Amino acid sequence: MHNEFRTDRRKLRVQEVLARRQRDLTLVLNNIHDPHNVAAILRSCDAFGVPEVHLLYVGQPFPEVGKKSSASARKWVGWLRHRDAEKMVQVLKGQGLNLIRTGFGPCSLSLPEWDFTRPSAVILGNEHSGVQEDLEQLVDQEIYIPMQGMVQSLNVSVAAAIILYEAFRQRHQAGLLEERALPGDRQEALYHEWIQK
Repeated sequence: MHNEFRTDRRKLRVQEVLARRQRDLTLVLNNIHDPHNVAAILRSCDAFGVPEVHLLYVGQPFPEVGKKSSASARKWVGWLRHRDAEKMVQVLKGQGLNLIRTGFGPCSLSLPEWDFTRPSAVILGNEHSGVQEDLEQLVDQEIYIPMQGMVQSLNVSVAAAIILYEAFRQRHQAGLLEERALPGDRQEALYHEWIQK
């Protein structure tokens, strides 16, 4: 009886979480080399309803993310791997996503100025070198997180969490979380996959 109750509770939890996954919000991780940063970003994606991330790694291997601590979020967030920036941009635009990258250019928008009620893909660059040059040329819009201290940069995983919270806040305020949920058939497919984990 106790195990049956736990199973029913787990099924309900999976359904509730899947009902809040956003079909048109994603991140692109561009050559982020520290697996701890990648794991932390995946955890934030899970927390704020991002169903999958895109990994664009050019000239270096894809990250190896362990199975412990925050890396457990990898079970609940899908990975799509890319080696070619131009092809990836075409895929994302083909899905109707508006692309923006993090950066501090003269025309960069403050984070709250970006309209996250629109379908959005946010590109996060490498911890040291930022977004790779050819991807910068393909995606000309930038956002930055306004800060008040002497230090003007954040760890990439912290930045990801702040960006995703702002997206969640805007969509919640606009009453769009349910409207932007994954289609029913995809929720159903993920339900059967997750319930086995």
